[in-house]
Amino acid sequence: MAVEASGAASELVQVVALLAAGVIAVPLFKRLGLGSVLGYLVAGLAIGPFGLGLFTDAHAILHVAELGVVMFLFIIGLEMEPSRLWGMRREIFGLGLAQVGACIGALTLVGGAMGLSPAVAFVAGTGFVLTSTAIVMQLLEERGSLSTPKGQRIVAILLLEDLAIVPLLAFVALLAPGGGETSGSERAIAIAIALGSVAALIAAGRWLLNPLFRLLAASKAREVMTAAALLVVLGSALAMQLGGLSMAMGAFLAGVLLSESSFRHQLEADIEPFRGILLGLFFLGVGMSLDLTVIGANWVLILAGVAAYMVVKSLVIYGVARILRASHPEAMERAALMAQGGEFAFVLYAAAASAGLIDGRTNAILTTTIILSMAVTPLMVIAFDRLGPKPSVSTEGLDVPENLAGSALIIGFGRFGQIASQPLISRGCSVSIIDTNAANIRLAEGFGFKVYYGDGTRLDILHAAGASTARAILICVDEPETAKRIAEIARAEFPLVPVLARARDREHAVELIQAGVAYQIRETVESALAFGEQALLTVGDEPEAVSDVMAEVRRRDAERLALQTVGGIYAGRELIRGNTAAVLEAG
Repeated sequence: MAVEASGAASELVQVVALLAAGVIAVPLFKRLGLGSVLGYLVAGLAIGPFGLGLFTDAHAILHVAELGVVMFLFIIGLEMEPSRLWGMRREIFGLGLAQVGACIGALTLVGGAMGLSPAVAFVAGTGFVLTSTAIVMQLLEERGSLSTPKGQRIVAILLLEDLAIVPLLAFVALLAPGGGETSGSERAIAIAIALGSVAALIAAGRWLLNPLFRLLAASKAREVMTAAALLVVLGSALAMQLGGLSMAMGAFLAGVLLSESSFRHQLEADIEPFRGILLGLFFLGVGMSLDLTVIGANWVLILAGVAAYMVVKSLVIYGVARILRASHPEAMERAALMAQGGEFAFVLYAAAASAGLIDGRTNAILTTTIILSMAVTPLMVIAFDRLGPKPSVSTEGLDVPENLAGSALIIGFGRFGQIASQPLISRGCSVSIIDTNAANIRLAEGFGFKVYYGDGTRLDILHAAGASTARAILICVDEPETAKRIAEIARAEFPLVPVLARARDREHAVELIQAGVAYQIRETVESALAFGEQALLTVGDEPEAVSDVMAEVRRRDAERLALQTVGGIYAGRELIRGNTAAVLEAG
């Protein structure tokens, strides 16, 4: 009994250590601007065999934690409706194949240049081609780029790499000593099993999953729905693995098949906590797997391999991206994000070792090279963000203002500026419009507006847009600081032209008043007052009483704003009607 208690306590120590490592390291590294991924990797190294020694078998943790990658792909699949995935087919099988094929060729040559035999060079380079889905997805999510077009193109490449693991494992089997003895019928059977697994999963997704979740929802047992969500993710991953395919690919397909389900948001909410914890555990496991003994014995070879593979892979990714018409900043970002090897390389190298294609020392060196490249990637992305090219706005086809003249000059033509323009144009006023958002300008042209590309904080642009001869300048931009700067410039350079400005909130309104605008309005105040007025009518107040109340609310609001302009944002607090007194009276 005492032995069992001691073992349980030891396991509990390990669980506490894992949680503590993540809880301490991740916030610290994010505060330092280094990102959560690098925090997990360093924490894993600290508590692993070459740190505090709290764990001796990092690969066992890594094996379990790979489920975090599986769940991540399931959630990505939930965001991908089948029609959307079909629309990405060119990126998956065009861009994806081009990048994977070019990288395999280039990295095989790198291995040959390092003295490896052709077969080993192919295996080493191919493993490095398979980018880490976990790291790239996490970085895309942290950067807010996952749902953007450039992020979706990276997702498409990752999906192709997941598919590529199957033929690559087959190549490894053929290259192995005696691999050519595998018969064509055996290979055909393996392919048929893989295709059958995909077909079975698609059939289950179309005809079984939705009825299953409807039945479980009727039971009103939340924990059963959570268990069912986990069953779907892990079951689909297992089905693909048994078919010789990637577990992550199975989870992704299951997510796609459920993306149009009415239970989609419930599934996402149930899976998300498990996904986050297991994905963090995966990065911890990668950090623990870093073998400092291997690095110490072969550090020159390993560092040279990491540098050579990452540099060449980055160059190839950049070249493919540019050839396929990606912009320079997007190509650079893709190269920085995808330069590392990934978790599928562990599978490929293990298969090559078991087939006798590479020995244990080579397997350890290649695996360590992959892990180091994964650890370096967050630093590369940080360097790119700080030193790389900033996205530039394409102004091709856009006109800049020159000698414009109008009754009013509108600066900023988003949702606020578009509505504000309607009374002026309806009364036949000539209106000049400038904006810095190229997408807004092109969209407005489709609705019959002529909008010029111009920055309202530049005095030369204001002159060219006709600010000096306008009868009113309307500042309708989104950013409070930009609006304030434009107001200050306009009042200093065109003192006889009234300036009207959109304010984000009360504090911004006070700043605009102090900058000298003739009129300002908080962007939500009129809609909120109208909403509140309708609420009074809805609860049964008489229209006359409602009208009186609204007049009083407006008077108090204006009086409070006047006081704030002089006495600061907290002035006039007594004019606010809070609900505390009413609650106390009701009690």
